[in-house]
Amino acid sequence: MTVLAIDAGTTGVTALVVTEDGSVASKGYEEFAQHFPEPGQVEHNPEDIWQATLSACAAALRGTSLRPSCVGITNQRETAVLWDRHTLAAPRRAIVWQDRRTAGLCGRLRDAGHEPRVSELTGLRLDPYFTATKLTWLAEHDPGVWAGVTSGAVAVGTVDSYLIARLTAGARHVTDPSNASRTLLYGLASGGWEPELCELFGVPEPALPEIVPNFGPLGRTDPSSFLGLDLPISGVAGDQQAALFGQTCFDVGDVKCTYGTGSFVLANLGEKIARPENGLLTTVAWQTPAGERTFALEGSIFVTGAAVQWLRDGLGLIGSAPESEALARTVADSGGVVFVPALTGLGAPHWEPEARGLITGITRGTTRAHLVRATLEAIAFEVRDVVESMTAGSVQVLKADGGASANDLLMQVQADQLGTAVERPAIQETTALGAAFLAGLGAGVWGSQAELRETWRLDRRFEPGERDDAAYARWQAAVTLTRTAAHPT
Repeated sequence: MTVLAIDAGTTGVTALVVTEDGSVASKGYEEFAQHFPEPGQVEHNPEDIWQATLSACAAALRGTSLRPSCVGITNQRETAVLWDRHTLAAPRRAIVWQDRRTAGLCGRLRDAGHEPRVSELTGLRLDPYFTATKLTWLAEHDPGVWAGVTSGAVAVGTVDSYLIARLTAGARHVTDPSNASRTLLYGLASGGWEPELCELFGVPEPALPEIVPNFGPLGRTDPSSFLGLDLPISGVAGDQQAALFGQTCFDVGDVKCTYGTGSFVLANLGEKIARPENGLLTTVAWQTPAGERTFALEGSIFVTGAAVQWLRDGLGLIGSAPESEALARTVADSGGVVFVPALTGLGAPHWEPEARGLITGITRGTTRAHLVRATLEAIAFEVRDVVESMTAGSVQVLKADGGASANDLLMQVQADQLGTAVERPAIQETTALGAAFLAGLGAGVWGSQAELRETWRLDRRFEPGERDDAAYARWQAAVTLTRTAAHPT
């Protein structure tokens, strides 16, 4: 038996056909457009996401004679999507997780004293990153669309629930606890939507999806809508929790970092709900059909791989992202250059939505190679900031995945900065793999987590070498400068 895994990311959709031994038989990928209406605003057309999903899945299916027995879904989290319950058309573009337009709204709620209670209930903080304030903004700024929400004609959800609605021709309006726990509307203790939070953010609870387990019989694809396929949808999770599952981080204390558009460090907490400190978040990792939940501690870094993309697309310093490694290796270090890639604010552990990017230490001798190397170092420094806040330096090994984990120089610098080994799996698309694993558990392809762990294969282990603490000290000073500049007196 095989599984079709759909990974609806921030810039494109990946589809994998995964076999019983955990290998990838075929792959499809399709990008979709990014929209930036104003500085700090990021939007997606939901129809573009759906069409990219169809294209990626069709490509993956063309690449193999194997036919999938079930479907798993993982997705960019926190993005607010609205769609008509009957036509499934979106009345407006989705507001993406990176969008910072609600910074002022978050500030007002914080000033009104709501953050301690919100954090107590959700494990999160008041930040534009999360879904609820995006919905509050829509109610205030797009009343015509919001009237459809209050009347019941328009559904509210995240990308997972939107895709499930499209896959099932509107038959299912559901989400899972991993995605729900990123909205600011889900209670960690209660395990459901919190009426108190729905009232605070002005979101009608009937507009929200039903919360279902992360694996099991969650829905069924409609052949007329989805490439002629009639398959059970048997697994779903937000992308970072799916990566934790795909890395088989099933034991308490297991830690992974996904290096994508941003970077996200998650540590398995087991059944314990930890109250976050040091700018970290508590989130649901996954929930079984029996209702047992596993939690995770998370540090969310908004811009890492996106900084390399900016070097390519914004500055034209490199022709492709993989070129960054070769160019960075032409210099021994960054030459004192420090880049703080706060291109959409700072996430964990600093949480400064008004922060902007900063480059320091430039001299006449600075070259593009120094700036590229400083960008890779910044990614490693950002991850070190989070891991040290999360584990107090006690992490045994960091499992790395995502597109930028293919960069050997970055992985070595990361191991050096953490002072611990970094392991990269043979299959680096562990987000999609996690969706496949969840779906396979839900449909009987695999019988247990122990079976899944046996499929994990190591590609390379990076042992820590000498750590450049002087460079890290320069990084910390630059971050302080960035944060100070965000609030000039």
